[in-house]
Amino acid sequence: MKILLLLFFLFLFLITTRVSPEYTRPNPRPLIFRPHNRSDSDPQQVHISLAGKDHMRVSWITSDKKVKSVVEYGKMAGKYDRAATGESTSYRYFFYESGKIHHVKIGPLEPSTTYYYRCGGYGAEFSFRTPPVTFPVEFAVAGDLGQTEWTESTLAHIGARDYDVFLLPGDLSYADAQQPLWDSFGRLVEPYASTRPWMVTEGNHEIETFPIIYPHGFRAYNARWLMPYQESLSSSNLYYSLDVAGAHIIMLGSYTDFDSDSDQYKWLQADLASIDRIKTPWIFVLIHAPWYNSNLAHKGEGGSMRQAMEKMLYDARVDVVFAGHVHAYERFTRVYDEKADECGPIHVTIGDGGNREGLAMSFEDASPSISLYREASFGHGRLRVFNSTHAHWSWHRNNETYSVMADEVWLESLSSSTACKEVTKSSKAPKDEL
Repeated sequence: MKILLLLFFLFLFLITTRVSPEYTRPNPRPLIFRPHNRSDSDPQQVHISLAGKDHMRVSWITSDKKVKSVVEYGKMAGKYDRAATGESTSYRYFFYESGKIHHVKIGPLEPSTTYYYRCGGYGAEFSFRTPPVTFPVEFAVAGDLGQTEWTESTLAHIGARDYDVFLLPGDLSYADAQQPLWDSFGRLVEPYASTRPWMVTEGNHEIETFPIIYPHGFRAYNARWLMPYQESLSSSNLYYSLDVAGAHIIMLGSYTDFDSDSDQYKWLQADLASIDRIKTPWIFVLIHAPWYNSNLAHKGEGGSMRQAMEKMLYDARVDVVFAGHVHAYERFTRVYDEKADECGPIHVTIGDGGNREGLAMSFEDASPSISLYREASFGHGRLRVFNSTHAHWSWHRNNETYSVMADEVWLESLSSSTACKEVTKSSKAPKDEL
């Protein structure tokens, strides 16, 4: 009898240890609402963004409409030897009226330098560090943030390690027409977005259309998150580009026209043609709806944009395409026209920042051969570009109070690839180097 009991407990032990997973995927967590707890004149929701060569745009909101759109700044804390004046806007959405939204472009600024600044002449001092102009450079990447406890966790993990620029492929606040949630989101991200430039593109949760009254959408997004579209010769805040060190970053709009007759398509053609792959050997593209996706969520939603624009990105030898929308992580091999191709971009879905809708748990039963890693967990990515030829990508899963690197890969720039270089149409290299 004792032997039978011993065998029984041994059996239970073996079964439980075999089925216990190393990681239990988390459930959604509650929404965080950050109230306004400063004076009406003090800046709130402060965030910065790159605004052309050597310049930064400082954006913030005040309840007091009389505060001037002025930023004082300098290289020493408490000492501001320079000042710049910008513009302001506001908007209404049904019964909601925003505060005064300030946008001030400052510069020229020195690279890899810490600047201290004050907004509107009131409130606390902020500081930021400008990105470098040479390698190495590091990007933090996370999409579909929202404002839940998981969002807070993701931001804490991102902020725990240094980086130069934050890239967000759409779905910021998840306000979904509840305008006070835009204010809450701005307060939540301020500790991070006021110290490093945040470069964002729009997602479906930014659209906020309403028939007849607000038919065009993006009212709050365009007013609050002004990106350098004019500096990159774009006619819309929904798509633009920028250069950071030796990387050219293109932000495309999944929810504005993208067919061959559209302004976005023509702008992308011109932007890609202008890239000097000697000066900027890396090209990274951000979209919201992924072009490649083995998750059952949002299956095929990026297909029409892929058909319209994929060949342009392939011919330009884009290195990586980052997407959001699907609340999971997935990394594909280099791919073009739904097949593995050594000269195509790597596609990465990283819509796992912490949104209120939870994770997209259901993948296709059989992983397609072009999908190399996929997991439904919250997290963020790190892209460290070491030089003109090599970069390191890693994905870090949220695991309660700490993050764990769960996926990584070394990348070789396509501009340095012998196999692909000869057909890189945008390269400015002399003929004897091709």
